[in-house]
Amino acid sequence: MNAVVLDKVVKRYGSHLALNELSLTIPKGSICALIGPNGCGKTTTMGVIAGLLRIERGAVDILGRGPFDAGTHAGRVSLMPQDAVPSTHVSISESLRYYARLQGLDPASAKRETEVALEKVQLQDRARARFGQLSHGMRRRFSIAQALLGKPELVLLDEPTSGLDPELVVQIRELIMQQRREATMLISSHILSELEAMCDHAIFVERGKVVRQGSMADLTSTNTLVRYTLSKAPDLPALELVLQGCSLEWREPTLSVRAPQSQPVEKTNALCLRALLDQDVGILEVDAGHSLEAAYMELKRGQ
Repeated sequence: MNAVVLDKVVKRYGSHLALNELSLTIPKGSICALIGPNGCGKTTTMGVIAGLLRIERGAVDILGRGPFDAGTHAGRVSLMPQDAVPSTHVSISESLRYYARLQGLDPASAKRETEVALEKVQLQDRARARFGQLSHGMRRRFSIAQALLGKPELVLLDEPTSGLDPELVVQIRELIMQQRREATMLISSHILSELEAMCDHAIFVERGKVVRQGSMADLTSTNTLVRYTLSKAPDLPALELVLQGCSLEWREPTLSVRAPQSQPVEKTNALCLRALLDQDVGILEVDAGHSLEAAYMELKRGQ
């Protein structure tokens, strides 16, 4: 089942075509990466899913209930915009309680959820502070806390770790991963290594169109590709006899072995390791698949 389905969605800002028949699916319960250059339509896509933007044509289905509707989807969808600013006249704790009430929580539950959310993002000691008194990193953490209020089924996070120090990036990544199976999450970021660590699905967008989407395993080939860093060249003909049906490529110092879809990558690795040890070529490193960054750059080169 899919949590989000967009089918040939078109959105314009005046004469600018922001979404050009964009079609995507986000599996329910997944943590999904939305990837692309600045201006490609990522933020617009989130705005369409959240019901903030009207589209010219196309179809939108959110949680199996059609396009976003405040009555139908109340409390079920949340959004962390990239540059949102809450009221600067009240404390961040009061702001979060207000957002929690908008998510449908009663006053007691809103207070309890606010305290839990502030603790999750390590802002409990700044609960009485106003938004303008927070550093950039603290503001990002406040926005993440707001998006997690009320246990929504679909959470949209636009650049959640932007401006955070390395320790907090790790903590926020762990917090997001804890939501796996609790909610479907769509995350936009330019830090591909972070997305690869968090997500199990990814969507590549270019000029308002989806150019590739799928599971992280398929996009990074971790279910078919094994790469070996060797200290010297292997005997490829001998390896081909052992690894029948596999394609082999040697680019010093890396041997890439791609197995057919029908063969478990673990079996390929076991056979190849045995053969490489027999050849005494010096195995320095073994990696499954390639990075999300490599998959993205390969796609860019092919355009």
